[in-house]
Amino acid sequence: MKKTISIHIGGLHASRGSAIIETTLGSCVAVCLYDPLKQIGGMNHILLPGKADLLHFDSAARYGVNAMELLINRIMAIGGNRFQLVAKVFGGAHLLPSIPIENGVGKKNAEFVVEFLQMEKIKILCCDLGGYETRKIYFHTDTGDVFLKRISSSVSKIDQRERKMMSKIRKQAEKPTSITLF
Repeated sequence: MKKTISIHIGGLHASRGSAIIETTLGSCVAVCLYDPLKQIGGMNHILLPGKADLLHFDSAARYGVNAMELLINRIMAIGGNRFQLVAKVFGGAHLLPSIPIENGVGKKNAEFVVEFLQMEKIKILCCDLGGYETRKIYFHTDTGDVFLKRISSSVSKIDQRERKMMSKIRKQAEKPTSITLF
C-alpha cells in the first residue's frame, strides 16, 4: 500500500519511492513534476504568482517562483534529472463571482505556472486549469499518474441560486398587474 502525504498551501513534497501526494485546490495551482526514467515525482501547492519578499515572507513556497524552484531542487536532490522532468498542472479556479475573472488570482496563478514551465522548457503533459470548481488531486509519484476529483463550490452554488432568483423576480416585475383606484 502506498503512503499518502497531504500538502496544503505553501507545501511541497517529492519522493523517490511509491507514494501518493494529495491536495485540494481552489484558486491555488498545483504542479506535479515527474522524472519518468528515475520514477521520481513531486508536487507543490502555489497560493500566489511571483516570488516572496525574502525579508518579510512567512512561507516562501506559497509563491510561484519560490515553490517551483524549491520543488525542482528537491527532486534533483533525491536523484531526479532536471532535464527529464515533465509536468501536469491543476487548479486556478475562479471561486469569487464578485471579482471579474480577468482580475482573479486563479487566472493569474494558471498563467504564471504555464509561462514558468515554458520558459524552463519543462513539457506540460496535461493541465486542468480554470473553471469554477474546487479540485482534489492525487499524484502517484512512482507512475506519474494523477487522479482528479471535482468538488462543486458552495460559493458558486449560492451565486447560481441568486442569479436564478433574480431572473425570476425580474420576470414577475415585468408582468402587468391590476390597479385599484380609490
